[in-house]
Amino acid sequence: MSSNFHLIIGLESSCDETSAAILQDGKNILSSFVSSQVELHGKYGGIVPELACRKHVEVINPLIQESLEEAGISWNDIGGIAVTNGPGLVGALLIGVAAAKAISAVTGLPLLGVNHLEGHIYANFLEHDDIEFPFLCLVVSGGHSSLILVEGHGDYDILGETRDDAAGEAFDKVARALNLGYPGGPVIDKMASDGNPQAVKFPRAYLEEGSLDFSFSGIKTAVINFLRSKEASKVTVNDICASFQQAVVDVLVDKTLYAAQQYNVKAIALAGGVASNSLLRSVLENEAGRNGFRFMRPSPELCTDNASMIACAGYYLFREGHRSDLALDVFPSLPLIRREFLKEF
Repeated sequence: MSSNFHLIIGLESSCDETSAAILQDGKNILSSFVSSQVELHGKYGGIVPELACRKHVEVINPLIQESLEEAGISWNDIGGIAVTNGPGLVGALLIGVAAAKAISAVTGLPLLGVNHLEGHIYANFLEHDDIEFPFLCLVVSGGHSSLILVEGHGDYDILGETRDDAAGEAFDKVARALNLGYPGGPVIDKMASDGNPQAVKFPRAYLEEGSLDFSFSGIKTAVINFLRSKEASKVTVNDICASFQQAVVDVLVDKTLYAAQQYNVKAIALAGGVASNSLLRSVLENEAGRNGFRFMRPSPELCTDNASMIACAGYYLFREGHRSDLALDVFPSLPLIRREFLKEF
């Protein structure tokens, strides 16, 4: 077996995508396969955990084999296995971790459990060179809206989190209220492009002065209440989407810039599924540049859940000496904390 980490295999199954990828030297994606379940869950308007687990079981082994074949390598070439072990759906996480542990047990390859948010942060390392610490990362997805100070590999400080609905969750719930289908983020983004973001004055929840936390439950409720009002007939669905999206983006951008200034970083990174939102990407990039910050974001295909980002995190963390053993467990609410304390969870 390889004794270095030249090649890492990553596995991701935290929610409704199953993914396997081979990464070379922490940068070059030799193979990447993602099996999406959007069509499966779309008919139910959201993720059905039992169905997600069954689909993971069905596809994970073929995806692993395909990733090896696409990369043109064997297990003898691999240096380590990185797998998401939280946060996420407990049953879904178990599928990926069970596969990774079985491979490690048979091959003797080093194993590492990776926090899903950690993976999203490291998606930026796949496409940006010379990233200097510390930097600020805004992670926005269906389950998370977090501002994270990244002070080194495996060294994180969470500055702000969502207190209720995450941004992506709010997008999904508003889309459901508008009968736009699931997932809500992409369709709202598309419809907003033909709408007036000033058409409806939705609230911005900034919370108490100086807070870096987020709250998007209120704006979700505001949209639902507006739809029940007489005023709703005077604007288009496109206008509602644009106004809602603008309100969410305003808060995300304002708090990110405030945090970057408070903590004196030189760079701002964006990550997570909602990081593919066109308005968020453009506004945050423009504002970061205008205020003198380097701005980094992954390509849209690396914003959504994928194993390449997990392999990337694994590459750097393996090099720092981090390992997991075959007792590795899954944690649906796994906190993102400094690596030296991970064993406590």
